[in-house]
Amino acid sequence: MDIPTIRAVIRDLIGAGSETSASTLQWAMAELMRNPAALRRAQAEVRGALAGQSRVGEESMHELPYLRRVIKETLRLHAVGPLLLPRECREPSRVLGYDVPQGAMVLVNAWAIGRDEASWGPDAEEFRPERFEEGAAAAVDFRGADFELVPFGAGRRICPGITFGLAIIELALASLLFHFDWELPGGTDELDMAEAFGITAKRKSDLWLHATVIVPPK
Repeated sequence: MDIPTIRAVIRDLIGAGSETSASTLQWAMAELMRNPAALRRAQAEVRGALAGQSRVGEESMHELPYLRRVIKETLRLHAVGPLLLPRECREPSRVLGYDVPQGAMVLVNAWAIGRDEASWGPDAEEFRPERFEEGAAAAVDFRGADFELVPFGAGRRICPGITFGLAIIELALASLLFHFDWELPGGTDELDMAEAFGITAKRKSDLWLHATVIVPPK
């Protein structure tokens, strides 16, 4: 690749990874505010693992399994790219009894897949990170190996920014939970969870929270 192409790829990687990561972070905080028990558990884990430290570092992420389950559950319910990217069928195919002609545009509904009761049970619409500690769901990954959860796609054309995006989300969410206590100014009844549908599924309204700074011991 020449230099202009490399620059374009880097711009796409950073631009796409930043916007989608910010949206996922908003959804994660919104779901935690609606579920105080999950918020308390995630916050206790972060502050316990990082006790005595003054900042959150990437080297500490492996000590935060529940935080990662919170992120996984957020991605299940709020796939930022709800229909992923369109694909073109290269040759005539037959899938589950349906004929897909050559040249047809194919869209994968990652949003619906993540909420499918056949895979996730009758509480598929509920935010419950603990589901990834139980039974078969404990082994489900979102890196393309398990088709029950495909927020980044799968196969050789899986999202190239997955590692970059996840690193941003993990560090940012851990930092927010470590350094601040959070409150909803108007209570959970006023928390609007509507989506603004588009290429990405952002929150329809901004998330307004009241933060109280917690200074960690040095």
